[in-house]
Amino acid sequence: MDSSNAGSPIDWGSWRAHTHATLVFIIKDGEILLIEKKRGLGAGKINGPGGKIDPGETPLQCAVRETQEELLITPLRPQKMGELHFAMSDVPDILCHVYLAYDFLGVPTETVEAKPLWFRLNDIPYSRMWSDDIHWLPLMLQDCRFLGRFTFNGEEVDWFDIEKDVFFPQGDKVE
Repeated sequence: MDSSNAGSPIDWGSWRAHTHATLVFIIKDGEILLIEKKRGLGAGKINGPGGKIDPGETPLQCAVRETQEELLITPLRPQKMGELHFAMSDVPDILCHVYLAYDFLGVPTETVEAKPLWFRLNDIPYSRMWSDDIHWLPLMLQDCRFLGRFTFNGEEVDWFDIEKDVFFPQGDKVE
């Protein structure tokens, strides 16, 4: 792990996130379901559904709940694919648990939170997403589990490191 601190302005060994959150990505029929976020942090950007983990909630429970709230669908058998550690300059630091599912129940529906958008896997609009996404999302799409550490200056990444093939126990099950 020492190499992950090389050149980093952060001591990741003692770093602690203020906010714990989730992201969910659903892939079906060669397309990925993303959202255009309508409010809150990242409003106007394209991302996966997700949000803050509530007290007493597991990351997986949060991932399912947030997808239900934002798109009125339930992801089926989501698997944890990664963790993103964000040292932010303008907002409290974030630890984000990233999940991937290949099916869901319901019909993706626009809500006050988000507008659903489907994209072919080779047409993902990285220019409309957070600047870190282009570094780890392609890994996830190749079925690689990852741990990403990013420092941000405003909305731009100014340092990052990604560990590949990281093991995450798939403990809490939600169908």
